[in-house]
Amino acid sequence: METKVKKLDFVLSPYMKSNDLRGTYQVLNTVIPYVLLWFLAVKVTSISFWLLPPIIVLISLFSVRCFSLMHDCGHYSLFSSKKVNRVIGFILGVINAIPQYPWSRGHAYHHKTNGDWEKYRGPSALISTEEFAKLSPSGQWWYEFLRHPLMIFPGGFFYLAIKPRLALIKGTYGFIVHLLTCLKEEPSMGLTAIISSYKSKNWYTAGEFWDLLFNNICVIGSWIFLGYLMGFGFFFSVYSITLTCSAALFICVFFVQHNFEGSYAHKTEGWDYFLGAIEGSSYLELPTVIKWFSADIGYHNIHHLSERIPNYYLEACHNENSHLLAQVKTLRLRDIPNCFKFILWDSNSNCLVSIASFRQSV
Repeated sequence: METKVKKLDFVLSPYMKSNDLRGTYQVLNTVIPYVLLWFLAVKVTSISFWLLPPIIVLISLFSVRCFSLMHDCGHYSLFSSKKVNRVIGFILGVINAIPQYPWSRGHAYHHKTNGDWEKYRGPSALISTEEFAKLSPSGQWWYEFLRHPLMIFPGGFFYLAIKPRLALIKGTYGFIVHLLTCLKEEPSMGLTAIISSYKSKNWYTAGEFWDLLFNNICVIGSWIFLGYLMGFGFFFSVYSITLTCSAALFICVFFVQHNFEGSYAHKTEGWDYFLGAIEGSSYLELPTVIKWFSADIGYHNIHHLSERIPNYYLEACHNENSHLLAQVKTLRLRDIPNCFKFILWDSNSNCLVSIASFRQSV
């Protein structure tokens, strides 16, 4: 869509200042209920199994809120101190079994390139219509199957529970191979030089490696401790369900905020950051309860205009600038299923299309 609105027209700066008291309150009203719900889950199983499902639902929702607050910490917006954001973000990352620092660095790249579909294809690693046409019939079927909406459940579990553990194993194995190769080919090479020369696909900086390592230590340690405390069968059953459901929820929300009909999906040449934020991100209108658990991430175009605005100011910022957002894509819960069909990027028309529409066109 054509727009004459510019970023300078938006009132953003008054909302970019973090409030440590509100940030602290949000962490407390999220983590404390999350912990208490786990102990409540243990208690109710001795009374009746049928009391457990609603508690599992609540644990999953609080897990989503933990992730949303971790997301704010990654943008250094929840608290005014960068160090506090790192510490709290790490703790919230452990709750959801995901290394916060590497995740936030990757997420920052998404913000820098949103709408530039030559550089960033989303968490589902979507391909272009040209690439899809070159796939074999079985390859096309497999591509479509892996991006079916129901795949967010096993995909979400893999994303949180398995991928960070696998990244550490693969990266460590690669380093050992690199170490042995260096010692064989250049015996005089020092350990510091060997470490600095190692480039891993599983982490990009030393900071990411240490965060990944300590996250794995804390996560696996907590699994063992809580399994021993609650019973391994009970803990891993409830934990797997809640982790899978919470991951599926925030992957779903993230997906539909960028993959929808008319979403800004441009080539690198001519790409515009502002249009990527306004036209490449939706306003997801959610019920009040879900807004709270998602920490107002539905105001996603405002979030992309300035990631330094903490979640507790997004709604106010949205309301003040609503007259500039009249043509922004608004989605509601009933619109979410339709968004999942936009899984191909048409580079010729700079838009997202469905597989069905692409096949009709050819």
